[in-house]
Amino acid sequence: MKLIQLLKQLFKYQDLRQRLFLVLFLLFVFRLLANIPLPDVNLERLKALFETNQFFGFINIFSGGALVNFSIALLGLGPYITAIIILQLLTFIYPRLKELYYEEGNIGRAKFNQYGRILTVPLAFVQSLGFLTFLSRQGIILLPDNFALIRDAIIVTAGTIILMWLGELITEQKFGNGVSLIIFSGIIAGTPQILFQAYTTFSLEKLQVYIPFIFLAILVVAGIVFLNEAERRIPLVFAKRVRGTKIYGGANTYLPVRIAQAGVIPIIFAIAILLFPQTLAQFLALTKISFFEELFKAVNSFLNNQALFAFLYFILVFAFTYLYTSITFNPEEIAKNLQSAGAFIPGVRPGKETEKNLKETVSKLTLFGGLFLGSVAILPYLFQIVTKTQFLAIGGTSILIVVSVAIETIKQIESELSLRKYEV
Repeated sequence: MKLIQLLKQLFKYQDLRQRLFLVLFLLFVFRLLANIPLPDVNLERLKALFETNQFFGFINIFSGGALVNFSIALLGLGPYITAIIILQLLTFIYPRLKELYYEEGNIGRAKFNQYGRILTVPLAFVQSLGFLTFLSRQGIILLPDNFALIRDAIIVTAGTIILMWLGELITEQKFGNGVSLIIFSGIIAGTPQILFQAYTTFSLEKLQVYIPFIFLAILVVAGIVFLNEAERRIPLVFAKRVRGTKIYGGANTYLPVRIAQAGVIPIIFAIAILLFPQTLAQFLALTKISFFEELFKAVNSFLNNQALFAFLYFILVFAFTYLYTSITFNPEEIAKNLQSAGAFIPGVRPGKETEKNLKETVSKLTLFGGLFLGSVAILPYLFQIVTKTQFLAIGGTSILIVVSVAIETIKQIESELSLRKYEV
């Protein structure tokens, strides 16, 4: 009901209505790209590979469902996300890159994002070469010569660049993160097929698996909603200022600090990092050097070990929760803004003491948020290990992404509507 009311209010404003239709059109363009297949592919063998390898299930999530159709956008936004992760990690090593991202405002961020776009191109090309060669050796795609391999790699790279462009156009409309919405739309588009498959293969013997999974899905949804809504309210007091015969300030308010500052981004980053080693191993295996071929087999075996995969997934989600929170929440900048506005935390001196207090508060909240998000992320894997059903882990990750993106998008819509109310 709340969503329907929000949409009714949104349609009252022409500019918001136009932006919403543009977002829907861009997502429609993405779905068209996701259904334009590359030539000479054996879909039956591709389907069989999906059923035996959870790695490809995760790539399919990243591609927004484009991989299962073996479309020209089969890599999705994986290379772009990997490029952004690499650059953000480099901010801890190169001071100039850190200044560009944190201290130079919108101009610096624009340059930083441009570096990400440039880095995406070679990453996408390398990943497509390795991936297509691997599928060719499996007999899934027919590549008669190196020219066909390079041609298809260029096409797939172009598909990733187009998706990157669509994602940025969607983000500019301020209805949510474009990358997240593209992944979200791909998961939603595949839902009817998954439900139909579950219906056609349903049997009473599987009931003992489906019922606990449904319960687990509800638990995951509830946990993500709780995590996104929970916040710590830090009390603030504005100092009184006397101007002539009037007294200004002295008001009490609070600074809301969310437990899940990073939202769904740690999950997406964690999956990107998990995909990168196998992609690199695939590319190195092209050299036909026995060491690299053995390395590829070892990496593939490791990622298909459910227990190790779940443990690594938890660690990465937890680590990226801290990393992305440090990027989105800057205690030093907030402390400066509070001091310049004449606001302070009761019992804490403005300036460095306030910055230290904010760092400690955010660190404690992020610890809880990271543990909670990591635990919710691996719950389906634990269930998968017990039931030996591979689909449940991939389905659990999809639920995490769908719920988080939906909540963030609703909040963005509410924010845009609140701005219109103030304008009136």
